[in-house]
Amino acid sequence: MTLTARQAVSACVALSVCAVLLVPGLAHGLGTDARITLVVFALATCAWIGTSVDDTYIALGAGLVLAAAGVISSDTLFATLGDSTVWLLICAFVIAAAVSRSGLAGRAAAFLVGGARTVRQLVHLTTTALVLTAFAVPATSGRAALALPVFLALAKALADRKRLVVMLALLFPTVILLSAVATLIGAGAHLITVSVLWEATGQRIGFTQWLLLGLPLAVVSSHLAAELVLLTTTRRADRGGPVDISVEEIQQHSDKPVTGPLEPGEARCAMLLGTVVVLWCSEPLHGVTPALVALIGAVVAASPALGTVRLKDALTTVPWSLLLFMAATMAMGAALTQSGAAEWLVSGLPTGTGVPTWVFLAVVVALSTAAHLVLQSRSARSSVLVPLVVAAAVGLGVNPVAAALASTAAAGFCHTLPASAKPVTLFADVPGIPTYGPRDLLRLSAVLAPLTAAVVLLFALGVWPLLGVAP
Repeated sequence: MTLTARQAVSACVALSVCAVLLVPGLAHGLGTDARITLVVFALATCAWIGTSVDDTYIALGAGLVLAAAGVISSDTLFATLGDSTVWLLICAFVIAAAVSRSGLAGRAAAFLVGGARTVRQLVHLTTTALVLTAFAVPATSGRAALALPVFLALAKALADRKRLVVMLALLFPTVILLSAVATLIGAGAHLITVSVLWEATGQRIGFTQWLLLGLPLAVVSSHLAAELVLLTTTRRADRGGPVDISVEEIQQHSDKPVTGPLEPGEARCAMLLGTVVVLWCSEPLHGVTPALVALIGAVVAASPALGTVRLKDALTTVPWSLLLFMAATMAMGAALTQSGAAEWLVSGLPTGTGVPTWVFLAVVVALSTAAHLVLQSRSARSSVLVPLVVAAAVGLGVNPVAAALASTAAAGFCHTLPASAKPVTLFADVPGIPTYGPRDLLRLSAVLAPLTAAVVLLFALGVWPLLGVAP
């Protein structure tokens, strides 16, 4: 069996790092626990990059080694599964299953998309609808699956305008990925970031604060990206023609009514979703944590009398592998912080005001934007980058919250290759519909990557300070 270039490079890097860390006398000032942590961290990172082994399996193995070596206690390892952020995501998926089962998504699509009369209106109404799904469906892959029937309806209605179909195929995953930053439940990476910040600095970002900081960024970056997709994949003649998407065409891809009065189950589900989102956003007023609100909502969504889905069925939609991955990487992050490994890694950086804040944030954003080229998992990117970014920010006198959020937001860009993210893969291969190929993604990414990085940096330096998070 021959090794690929990526596997060979990853193996060499891992062995080199381990040799440096394990040889006595090298890596001065590094304790035993910190050495073990860095060896495990290096091996796990290289395994994520250079092997086809499941990311969750690697993360669990790393957490197990750290616990067996005594770097972290077994209680620390197992307690991550009971973390409130994990429960928040579980319950959010149960609520999302109820929303999907009720048919509300089809109604929303018919309401927004059906009102478009020009191509540009169609693009931005679709973008608005996709941004809003971040509040109803956690994780980008779930939102992509929910949006696929809407895309199929649009593609069928525009079958004689091939470039518009390709444009929409690129638009859906692009907006889904960039708008995830709108909410705390938008991606598992967000929950990892919150956990790392809490472990390293004692600062916790709640649902409301994340919404305040992330939603404006999601709206701006999504609509800019939508305009960019439109301009780079279509011609003036394509954009000039009228659009007439009928409700009947959307209805063909939905087994629930998309017009008319709400059915009782849809009304209950809409009221439940609205109540949960309002309670999440008003946490400072009532003091009930988002995880507890989500649990109440999940119990109601799956209740025999008021719910629209059985709990057994809803739990099958929960990505348990992702939750285990998150728990294991939270334990790895705790080990990096508690052992002093993260602090040692950034100890060579100048302290105080030696480096301008904008330079540091620009480097963080650039590295985070490019990280998807070596680490395809969004959660893995945050697991690797955020502990180091937070430690470096503290040493340089930069607000670790701003640095961690900037890194996490920039890491949401993963459009370069079809395999870079699950939504990109899903819309690249739609049976019977010509969509996009690697060349289309490269052409889009060449412009979208610097645009996304610039928008994130602009928010970190100019917008978030106005919202209470100075850089």
